[in-house]
Amino acid sequence: MTSAELLELEQSIDYMVELAREFGLDFYDMRFEVVPVDVLYTFGAYQGMPTRYSHWTFGKSYHRMKLDYDLGLSRIYELVINSDPCYAFLLDNNSLVENKMVCAHVLAHCDFFKNNAMFRHTPRNMVDSMAASAERFRSYEMQYGKAAVEEFLDSVLAIQEHIDPSETARQKHLARLSNEQQKEVSKDKRQLSPYADLFSLDERISTEPKQEKPMNKQQPQKDLLLFLVHNSKTLTDWQRDILTVLREEMLYFWPQIETKVMNEGWATFWHQRIMRELDLTAAEAIDYSRTNALVTAPSRMHINPYLLGVKIWEAIEKEYDVPTGERHDRYHVEGNIGRQQMFEVREMESDASFLRNYLTQDLIEELDLFLYQKVGNEWRIVEKDWRKVRDKLCASRTNGGYPVLYVMDGDYQMTGELYLKHAYEGMELDVKYSEKTLPHVFKLWGRPVHLETVLEGRNILFSYDGNRVQRKFL
Repeated sequence: MTSAELLELEQSIDYMVELAREFGLDFYDMRFEVVPVDVLYTFGAYQGMPTRYSHWTFGKSYHRMKLDYDLGLSRIYELVINSDPCYAFLLDNNSLVENKMVCAHVLAHCDFFKNNAMFRHTPRNMVDSMAASAERFRSYEMQYGKAAVEEFLDSVLAIQEHIDPSETARQKHLARLSNEQQKEVSKDKRQLSPYADLFSLDERISTEPKQEKPMNKQQPQKDLLLFLVHNSKTLTDWQRDILTVLREEMLYFWPQIETKVMNEGWATFWHQRIMRELDLTAAEAIDYSRTNALVTAPSRMHINPYLLGVKIWEAIEKEYDVPTGERHDRYHVEGNIGRQQMFEVREMESDASFLRNYLTQDLIEELDLFLYQKVGNEWRIVEKDWRKVRDKLCASRTNGGYPVLYVMDGDYQMTGELYLKHAYEGMELDVKYSEKTLPHVFKLWGRPVHLETVLEGRNILFSYDGNRVQRKFL
């Protein structure tokens, strides 16, 4: 971009910020940076967080994404970081109109980050936190060897998705609520009770430090990483630190995984509304229309979250402005509350509930959605019933699309072995992937590991003892 274009972009950003606030968007202060292709794709390889630790998988991601860009197969227009202030990186070889659209897009992303309930417990200073963690990881590499650290990271990254964000949120909420309630109760007791001296004695006792109890090895636990942090006897201090850091980073990324369709659809909806208010020339309008069409183009092989999301948001606005059918007859929606309903949905929903509640038969037929699978040597459409299509989409977004595993026993058969169970709901595990992952869990636990699941309608147990994986039907 030229200096004149950068100046015009800066002026346009100020105007778009005003427009966005007039529309009702509420976002953190924004910081925009225009960067070259290599820098943007480096950030993209690090999942948008340039201060993260070093690992070979990031280099692999960079090579794949950059090659796709060089071959014209895909393109990253922007990256936005969920932080306060919110950082957005724009591509310097985007046209002026493309970067205007991108700026409008990330304003809505930031609004979503700030107001959606899934993001309520995410730290807003994660950039600094990741930088500090990366520095510690480098010190571990100097002390214990780069190969040892990288090998351990391989094992943790193999199971990094097996966390329980709801448990962490619940613990934080209960801790905060407990502290507040204790203060209020103590205050009331001092004011109302003639035995205030006894209550003050209780307060002095309650302020003594309490030792944190480890997680119960016999209680089913969804958060595999947290269970390993608390109960693994093979981990050293530096390994436990790395495991804790990677769990915290996954907790930071998890809301973005669970709201991909909503978030991208929300940002697309609002960049379209904001761009309509700009005074574009005929050439700029054509350039914008072309770019927007590419962003929202349907795919033959997978779901485009930008397209699906924006169509649902548009349908919500229309349905609640002029309610028809069930919403009018059964729920007695009065009408003219489309935008109000949109902001309520934006605040409370995740992808699974968003699709379940608002992906209608009309939308599925308009988008021509169906289920397909490989039958013999051919790919065939196997289902077009709109409810089954919707339910399959909802299932694919539940738990971020990852299988749910529970730690059933940390002392299986009283031998210190780890017993995991897959919450089977009709979708089988990838057998090869599972057998490759069990050795990584073994490294983190230090004892044999077992995984129970369902294969071809029968319960099966995969076991790894440090030498090979064995299968046994139950």
